Amino acid sequence: MKLKYLILCICLLFGASLFSQNDTITLTNGDRIVGEVKKMDRGVLTIKTPYSSSDLKVKWKKVNTIKSTEHFLIISSNGERLKLKGLQTHKAANINVVSGGDKAIHLTDIVFIKPVKDGFVSRLNASVSFGYNFTKASNLSQLSVASTLGYTSSFYSIGITFNSVRSNQDSVEEIQRTYGELAFNYFLERDNFLIYQSEFLSNSEQKLKLRVTNKLGFGKYFIHNNQMFLAGVLGVAWNNEEYEASLIQSRNSGEAYASLAVNMFDYNDLSLVSNLTAYPSLTEKGRVRTDFKMDLKYDLPLDLFVKLGFNYNYDNKPVEGSSYSDYVIRTTLGWEL
Repeated sequence: MKLKYLILCICLLFGASLFSQNDTITLTNGDRIVGEVKKMDRGVLTIKTPYSSSDLKVKWKKVNTIKSTEHFLIISSNGERLKLKGLQTHKAANINVVSGGDKAIHLTDIVFIKPVKDGFVSRLNASVSFGYNFTKASNLSQLSVASTLGYTSSFYSIGITFNSVRSNQDSVEEIQRTYGELAFNYFLERDNFLIYQSEFLSNSEQKLKLRVTNKLGFGKYFIHNNQMFLAGVLGVAWNNEEYEASLIQSRNSGEAYASLAVNMFDYNDLSLVSNLTAYPSLTEKGRVRTDFKMDLKYDLPLDLFVKLGFNYNYDNKPVEGSSYSDYVIRTTLGWEL
C-alpha cells in the first residue's frame, strides 16, 4: 500500500512538472527549450527549467520562435507597452513576429518581456553587493554596500537605491559617504515618461550633513533597443542642505535640471550604466551643481556579479570651508534576483 502511495505521489509531481512547462522556445540553431519564461530584458531571455539547477539565459537574437499561454507585458523599441494573453510566433514577410490576441510585433522590436502575475513578489527585482578592505597599518578598514530594489507594473515602476562607504583609521575621524534614492516612473506613449525622484546624500568631504533633492521631470528614450538605452530628462528640483555645526546650518534652493542616462548591455557578460545630471540654480545666482554616476558590472554564474562603481559630485559654490567636489570608487561582489 505504501508503495502505491509513493508511486502516485511521484506521478503527481511529474505531472505537475510537465504541466508547469507550458513555454516552448526554439533557437536559431534548431535547439528547443521547454520551461517557463521568467523575463527578457537587456537582450537576454531567462528561462526556468526543471532539468537545470539555475535559470538558463539565452541571447534574444538567438531566439527563433516562442510559444506560451501565459499573460505577458511586452515593451517595444518605440515605447509601446502591450499586455498579451499568450505568445505565438509566426512568419510575416520572412520576419518572425510575436502575436497575442489582436496584436503582433516583430521579435527584433521587442526590448522587454515579463509574465504578468497577480503576486506582488513576482514583480520585484533586487540586488545587493558588498566590498571590504583592511590594511594593518593604522588599522585602516573600508566597507562598501550597494543595493537596489525595484517593482515593475504595466505602466509604472518604482525603484529604491542605497549606496554607502565607510572608512575608519586610527587617530583619524571617520570618512563616510551615503547616498539613497527613491524613483517613480510613469510610462507614456512613444517612449516618453514622467519621473519623480527623491535623493539623499551625506558626505564628510563636503561637510554635508544631508542634502535632500526632490525632482519632477519629463523624459524620453532616444535609443531603446536590445543593445542599449539612451534617455534624457528635463525638470525642476527643490534642494535642501544641512552642513556640519561649524558651518551654516541650512541652505535651500530651487533648481532646474537636465539629465542624460545610458545603459549598455550587449557585451557578453559586461554591462555599463552611466548618468550625468546638471543642476543650474534658479534662486542662487551663478550656482551650478553636477552629479556623475557610472557602474561597470561583470556577470558571474549563479546570479552573482562583480561591480566597479564611480560617483562624482561637484558644486561651483560650496559653503565656506568645504570642498568643491567629492568622489568615491567602489569595487563590490554581489547577487541579484
